[in-house]
Amino acid sequence: MDELSDYRDRGKMPTDPSIDTSAACQMAMASLERLRGAMSTLLRDEAEEQPARDDNWVTAIPDRIVLDVRSGRDIPISHPSPNAQLFVTEGAVRGLVRAAGDTVDNLIVGRCRLDGDLTVLGAPITVTVDARVCKGENIPALADKLRDTLVGALRTHTELAIAGIDVIIRDIYLTKPEHGEEEATP
Repeated sequence: MDELSDYRDRGKMPTDPSIDTSAACQMAMASLERLRGAMSTLLRDEAEEQPARDDNWVTAIPDRIVLDVRSGRDIPISHPSPNAQLFVTEGAVRGLVRAAGDTVDNLIVGRCRLDGDLTVLGAPITVTVDARVCKGENIPALADKLRDTLVGALRTHTELAIAGIDVIIRDIYLTKPEHGEEEATP
């Protein structure tokens, strides 16, 4: 059957008289044709029954990049002088979170979100971080290590009142990324 199928797929070229003159081969070839026709119809019908594919997620990628890159809200920093107004941008804090997260081995930090009223000094803030880990890692322990690292960095470099840090593991990579490498095999 494989030989007949290959012969048919090649357009019966070069001609093979042992197949072309054999009644049994011709019957088998006709059966293959009917089977392929039926399979083609089934596949087409199944494809038509499927909902239309939504590729809108592709267009959302640039929007997410813009959100991550933009400076965002101004976060006040206290100063003893009543005339001084100091701020750090939300984008800078997100960059700090990513940089601190990059120090945790076998983990890649993705999206970072700061929830709460950042414009009010001392208002409780929740940090949500998306991350990816390497296969074989203890996910709860790695998430705790990331959380501790982020708390330390944010306490050292900001005056944010951190109410919580939520770590969401979005992916598990099959291979460990090389140092400085952005992506591994998901």
